[in-house]
Amino acid sequence: MPHENPLLASSGLPYGLPDYAAIRPEHYLPAFAAAFEEHAREVAAITRVRSMPTFENTLVPLEESGRLLGDVARTFYTVSSADATPEIQAIEEELAPLMSAHQDSIQLDSQLFWRIRTIHDELDRLDLSPEQRYLVERHYTEMSHAGAGLDDAAKERLTALNQRLSTLTTQFEKNLLADTNELAVVFDDEAELDGLAEGELSAAAQAAADRGLEGKWVVTLTLFTGHPYLSSLTRRDARRRLLEASRSRGSRGNENDNRTTLLEIVRLRAERAALLGYGSHAAYITSDETAGSPEAVHDLLRKLAVPAARNALREQRMLQAIVDQEPESFALEAHDWAFYTEKVRAAEYDLDRAALRPWFEAERVLQDGVFRAATDLYGVSFTERPDLGGYHPDTRVFEVHNGDGSALGLYILDLYTRDTKRGGAWMNSIVLQSRLRGTAPVVVNNLNVPKPSPGRPTLLTLDEVTTLFHEFGHALHGLFATVTYPHFAGTNVFRDFVEFPSQVNEMWIYWPEILSSYARHIETDEPLPADIVEKLHASEAFNQGFATSEYLAAAWLDQAWHSLSVDEAAGDIDVAAFEASALREIGLDNPAVPTRYSSTYFAHVFSGGYSAGYYSYIWSEVLDADTVEWFRENGGLRRENGDRFRDRLLGVGGSKDPLEAYRDFRGRDAEIQPLLTRRGLAD
Repeated sequence: MPHENPLLASSGLPYGLPDYAAIRPEHYLPAFAAAFEEHAREVAAITRVRSMPTFENTLVPLEESGRLLGDVARTFYTVSSADATPEIQAIEEELAPLMSAHQDSIQLDSQLFWRIRTIHDELDRLDLSPEQRYLVERHYTEMSHAGAGLDDAAKERLTALNQRLSTLTTQFEKNLLADTNELAVVFDDEAELDGLAEGELSAAAQAAADRGLEGKWVVTLTLFTGHPYLSSLTRRDARRRLLEASRSRGSRGNENDNRTTLLEIVRLRAERAALLGYGSHAAYITSDETAGSPEAVHDLLRKLAVPAARNALREQRMLQAIVDQEPESFALEAHDWAFYTEKVRAAEYDLDRAALRPWFEAERVLQDGVFRAATDLYGVSFTERPDLGGYHPDTRVFEVHNGDGSALGLYILDLYTRDTKRGGAWMNSIVLQSRLRGTAPVVVNNLNVPKPSPGRPTLLTLDEVTTLFHEFGHALHGLFATVTYPHFAGTNVFRDFVEFPSQVNEMWIYWPEILSSYARHIETDEPLPADIVEKLHASEAFNQGFATSEYLAAAWLDQAWHSLSVDEAAGDIDVAAFEASALREIGLDNPAVPTRYSSTYFAHVFSGGYSAGYYSYIWSEVLDADTVEWFRENGGLRRENGDRFRDRLLGVGGSKDPLEAYRDFRGRDAEIQPLLTRRGLAD
């Protein structure tokens, strides 16, 4: 019976938080089946209306439709990304083609498209609010982009392609998670991990214990190529093992090898793009982003690649000079870069970033850094709700209120890594805000911080502090977006705009009153010394050649794969050779500076939502750097500045063209110079 499935009834919890304690894996597929049926009935009711299409009889019920499906899907996919047990993975594999087929049945519905197109054709004669008008435009554009205007035969092939792609991308992520877990590096002797801090050793010992390897140490891998420990490990063989394990993921010839999977993904995406009238998948994707075309993306990436590669070579010479001073000199390799970068940082700036961890205790960073910046800037407050449970014991739930005391939503933090969690860090929504539906937002931040042994504090690296501030920027976007229609809720904006608010939120990390609040020594409570803060500022542009090059290399790989035509993608492609050729083409083929993601573990583009869109981080950073300049020019961490940013940018969600919203906030288009200066590319 429906009432026996908690996914098919109201949770009864505040803000519609799912009752995860009552949900079992066997509930998901029946709930999806019921939700698919309900959504199909709701859309059929719209298309059966005999009167001519209007906003009220078409768009409003369309926005009301699919509520159950959205609730079930967001509940499930939150779990499948953060706690993917074998049982959950099996459900996701079975679900992938079903979800794709259902989405196509809606997006490709000819009668629904006719109704929306009819309203769109009459837009200039209709009395609609700006949000309503933009809703019509977006539904029309998105359905056109999805293929709603194709004939029946083309739609049938398109549906088959989409279903197969959904299966392949799910398989890619499953393979990557399994291979990442298998390749976690096991050390038999603590001496091999010389250079790691006590908390890091504790986390490695705990990871080993969790795997039944008592008396050993296990270092789990990060999603990206590098690893935070590479900057600290003094033993070169340990660094080599760690990086080699990372770079071999998905390409070892075992059952988790992703090469065949990704090549089929590339071929099918190219075929789909051709079916939809585009020369490549990249052309298809960028046509409905702020970039507009792959040529615009390529122009930006090439413009930045030349000075980035030049700066990386200069940095490499500095590192090699340090190596040459050692008793046994050797040619610097990729696994040495981070370690000797810290030596140069120490020599040039008298700065040891690894030694800063005692000043970055996780709870203090969260409460007195991340939360305080949001409180000072936007007036919001955070109250932990231990009475509300998440989907895993590690999750923590906070209720968020506006400055006037009114309820805003829930924020959930899932900080620690585990074998069932995919790599990286991300934000997602469990409940979307909508005036039409009367719902408030529930958002989640996931990170992958190693969990120390019980009783020991969680000390973050500076990079992990940055990640927490960054992901919280996404969370604020999801919390603050205040729209009528769920189509525009939260972070439902163009992919190459979505990283902008999160990157802006990173600026508060070093803001004096915020830094002095959270960066206090775990034992003495002393603030981070002023001279260290000055050195951090002085070294901000240091190693940007490497950082920019590794990122641009990955962005270019994404574009290279997805710029292939259908004929080019159908050829016999060697993955490693293709990567090497693509990196040579843009001048980012320095062996000492590996791409941030190689193809076989590039989850962003082969199992996530960033296919042909990984460029969006640097694209958004143009806006971000320009916005940081605005905050500095206008007094920084002031409530009126926060209100302006919230009201004109974060608060509009996806209900307005993003570049128009930016101009409304900034008073002009963004300029690229602040980005070039930030990354040391100005010359």
